[in-house]
Amino acid sequence: MIHAIRIHEHGGPEKMIWEEVPLPAPKPDEALVRHSAIGLNYIDVYFRTGLYKLPSLPATLGMEAAGVVEAVGSEVTEVAVGDRVAYAMAPIGAYAQARTVKADRLVKLPDGIDDRTAAGMMLQGMTAQYLLRRTFPVKAGQTILVHAAAGGVGLIMCQWAKQLGCTVIGTVSTEEKAALALAHGADHVLLSGRDDLPSRVKEITQGAMLPVVYDSVGKDTFAASLDCLAPLGMMVSYGNASGAVPPVDIGILAAKGSLFLTRPTLATYTARHDDLVATANDLFSVVLSGAVKIEVNQTYALKDAAEAHRALEARRTTGSTIFLP
Repeated sequence: MIHAIRIHEHGGPEKMIWEEVPLPAPKPDEALVRHSAIGLNYIDVYFRTGLYKLPSLPATLGMEAAGVVEAVGSEVTEVAVGDRVAYAMAPIGAYAQARTVKADRLVKLPDGIDDRTAAGMMLQGMTAQYLLRRTFPVKAGQTILVHAAAGGVGLIMCQWAKQLGCTVIGTVSTEEKAALALAHGADHVLLSGRDDLPSRVKEITQGAMLPVVYDSVGKDTFAASLDCLAPLGMMVSYGNASGAVPPVDIGILAAKGSLFLTRPTLATYTARHDDLVATANDLFSVVLSGAVKIEVNQTYALKDAAEAHRALEARRTTGSTIFLP
């Protein structure tokens, strides 16, 4: 038996229970991973509240972790016992001391990246990778907008986009977070609720507006984000921290300049094993080079996961948060 954080019904953080669960042997295509660190992501909140549908209840939360392979199934070739590995967007269930995972969802960790850093960067860092390199491949000289610039994905995107030669405009909720974003590659930081976003973007770009907006906030920022785009610009809506975006009349995209709108997910971009490995290796490369620093700014015991969820939803966190099992 092991311990895990599970929910038996949807609701607030108080629904998360630390309890004993059985640990199955790996199936032929699975590996058993003993977790050393586990990542917290906003998608965990969506599953807890019921915004995203779970396969069944009770369920163990969590999408991201790092650890060591303790056993493998008879058909596994991707990893071996003793390998240091990490994963993100495997089927839900990372809030546990150990678990079985399909081996083709695991990525071997290079020596220069420790387990805590890996647990704090896999989901957020690979999200930054596909957003900047595949969804809208940014180019040197472009000015881009990154919402929630002091969050886990935001801090990575600011640094990575800067390394790629972009001018980065970030939005944050406090002056403290503004300073953090500026220290991690943002050139301009705007405060949500204080600055008029389209007007400030127009001023910064001298009227040119933006080729892309990366928006993880959702309902509260969607309309203003569209107004920041140049004709033929792309709105990348990849999260709902403030709530789901209401139904959209697609005619607004024509009226505002033949805009593009996409709602991408990491799961789609890494569905094939080759794409997963390539995405992870690109992330490892920029981290090992020092161009992107992963800020693990909060650490909790796994049994205290409810406290971490409360902090995340109250916008009291910056960078990455991890659990230690």
